[in-house]
Order: sequence, then C-alpha cells, then structure tokens
Amino acid sequence: MYDFDAAPNRLDTGSTKWSRYPADVLPMWIADTDFAAAPEIVAALKRRLDHPVFGYAVAKAELRDQITADLDRRFGWRIAPDDIVFLPGVESGFNMALKARLSPGEKVLIQTPMYRPILDAPGHWGLEALHVPLVRNEQGYGLDRDALAAKLAGARAFLLCNPHNPTGYVYTRDDLAFIAAACEANDTLIISDEIHCDLVFDGRPHVPTASLSPEIAKRTITLMSASKTYNIPGLKTAFAIITDRGLREAFNASRSGLVDSVNLMGLEATLAAYRDAGPWREALLAYLQENRDHLGRELQRLVPEIRYHPPQASFLAWLDCSALELKETPQAFFLRQAKLGLYAGEVFGSGYENFVRLNFGCTRAVLTEAVERMAAALSRT
Repeated sequence: MYDFDAAPNRLDTGSTKWSRYPADVLPMWIADTDFAAAPEIVAALKRRLDHPVFGYAVAKAELRDQITADLDRRFGWRIAPDDIVFLPGVESGFNMALKARLSPGEKVLIQTPMYRPILDAPGHWGLEALHVPLVRNEQGYGLDRDALAAKLAGARAFLLCNPHNPTGYVYTRDDLAFIAAACEANDTLIISDEIHCDLVFDGRPHVPTASLSPEIAKRTITLMSASKTYNIPGLKTAFAIITDRGLREAFNASRSGLVDSVNLMGLEATLAAYRDAGPWREALLAYLQENRDHLGRELQRLVPEIRYHPPQASFLAWLDCSALELKETPQAFFLRQAKLGLYAGEVFGSGYENFVRLNFGCTRAVLTEAVERMAAALSRT
C-alpha cells in the first residue's frame, strides 16, 4: 500500500539535509528521513489550504483528545488534555525546562554519547553538565548504574533521551525505575526527550518515564512530537506533557520572549498523523527495521571492521570505526573519499572521534549504495 522504495528527489527543495553538501555527496547525517509524508497528512494539509487565512493558531480540542487517547492506548499512560503544552520543537522544550527550574551554576546530568542540542543546552543557561557514558557490551548499550547514581547525587536535573540518540537504546522499565528512584532520592527533575518513542523495533515496548507512578510524573517533563516518525520536522510542532500543575505553570512562564505560538500547519499535520496515519506508521516501522538489519548484513559483508550494534529504535545507526585505523576522522574520510555525508562522532561528546552516525531512513537502494561507497573508499587506502 505504501512504497518506501520510491523517495522524492529532495535536491533544490530547501532541505537542510540535502543542501549541506555538493550534489555528488550522499547525505545521511541529520535526523530526517527521505520518505514522503503519509498521504493522510498531505491530504489534511491540502484541505486546510482551502481556507485562505493563516493566522496564529492554538491546538484544537480534538488534537489534545487524540494525544491523550493514544498515550492511554499505546502506553497505558493516562493524562488530562490540559497536561499538554504545545511547542515549536523538543529542543525548545528542554531548554524551557532548564530555564524554568534551574539557576546558574547548578548541575545537569547527561548520558553520552548524546545528540548535540542536549549537550549544548546546559551552557545556554550557565549550568554545569555532568556526563555519564552508556556502557557497551556485545548486545549493545546499557546503563552504568553505579556511575549514574554517583553523578545524580549532585544533579538538579537529568536530561534523559529515550529512545536514545544516537545509540538507539530503549530503556527498560527496570532501567527507568532505577533512574526514577535515584532522582526521587536526590530531588532531581527529569526532562525526558521521547521523540523517537513511536519507532521502536522488534515489538519492544516503550515506557514513558512519567507513566511509572504519579510521584514520578510530578517531577517529570516529557517531550514528544510526531516530527521524526511522520517526517514533518519542518512544520515545527512538538509538545510537553506535564501532569503537575505547578511545574507546568513554571514551564509555561519560561517561554516568555523566547517561544511563540506553534505552526498552524504543524498542528494540522500532527492531528492527521495521530488520527489517520497509524497504518502508514506500521508500514514505515517494518521498512525501517528491515533497513536496520540490511545495514548490518551489508556492513558484515563489505566492511566487517566497522562495529555496529543494531539500534532498538529510530532510524539512526551509531558506527564504531576505530578498527579502520584511519589517519583522519571517519566522517572526514568518508566525505572526502566516498562522497558520503555522515554525522561526525565528536559532535556527540568527547571520546567519540572514531564514530559516525548514519541515517538509514532512506530507500534500501540508497542504503546499499552508501555501504558500497564506504567499502570502495577503504579499498583505495
């Protein structure tokens, strides 16, 4: 029904992803996919365009009700429609949260590697970042509980990313219970970026942190969006879920002068995504899961030296290129020698210079070409 093997040409469309490099470079860096948005979303936007006024917008009651119903149905998490605060992006949300609740000089815990906007956020508000690396084993990534507990003792906030970007790690209920207990013990605010929660593979469940208990919900700001799943990030719409009234009021107050109203078309697209595009999401998820596995097979066949743990969620692959022993960073090497635009590992924190992040939210043919370009470039060294 949906053909993900046919992607629109994005050159000369003003796409950030496809504008960064010359036309002969295959861009697989920033986290948006190359797939056309769900036809249900496109149809909803066309209907809205029939009305010729595009003024400031507020979310319809139907959208609030749709989100609350979906959270209950999919995650067993019951919230009230008024617990939702609409935003132009998740990045705005975690910066608002830090501004609302922390004072300069206080500390924020972050687990590395981590995507750059979270790494940068504490510095915007004069806060000190405490970094705790995820641990790696043969199966993938996980928590270093001892290090996490030790650092949390001095942290006023924990900037959590679940599912994790860039590793694709999905925190288990037990992981989150451990984090929640430690945050309760230290009176630590939890800011939970869950933007990839609709893209979890292998039937694995996503557990919203705030769904653990009413007590944890009181100290948690959850950030979600349809943007990554439904490939509508340019429509600049996300939302925070904050069940504690006092915390929600403080969060809202922090938007003054910084965060204005939300994009009209983004609100329409978000409603259409959650209300109408469920079958499209399921088809996309199956395609991405096969892309994830195809990438593993192709790397093993052509570049087995690259260490790859298949992600449990998202369309992002975190590749360890240390064994290639390149004389430059792998991002620079593959850009120069393979005409392949990947995200540099050092962007995700200190010590990750030999990693790259690859976006496999593309057609399978493009993904195959990317690995073939890597192998060909290495064969010439």
